Amino acid sequence: MADKIRLEIVSAEEELFSEDVEMVYAPAEMGEVGVSPKHTPLITKLKPGDVRAQISKDEMKTFYVSGGILEIQPNEVTILSDTAIREDDLDEERALEAERQAKEAMKNSSSEIDSSKAKTELLQAAAQLRLIKKLRSNTKK
Repeated sequence: MADKIRLEIVSAEEELFSEDVEMVYAPAEMGEVGVSPKHTPLITKLKPGDVRAQISKDEMKTFYVSGGILEIQPNEVTILSDTAIREDDLDEERALEAERQAKEAMKNSSSEIDSSKAKTELLQAAAQLRLIKKLRSNTKK
């Protein structure tokens, strides 16, 4: 059996995933990071994007995160995110509507705070849509 590392993905609503995996890929602010067992400890911010958990050589699970914190310990990876969604629960219609609303909010923003919030929502919707398209293209192969 290959070495494994425990991956915990927790959103504001629930613990989404808790399992031993071979490798974790996450969208850190400075670029994607790959985490294997016995990784050097690290804490970093996450940007909106996909977290991939390599369960085994033949199985990968994918999750969308809206951003958050990635904490790496030698035997455990913890991801804390306001929003985390399993790949099977991603909804393209909802993401497209969120993108439309964020664009509308940016046009109508009356303050820098409103504009900043709308930009964040737009980035999150765009990240979800990119992941949906990526997953769709992977299933066509």
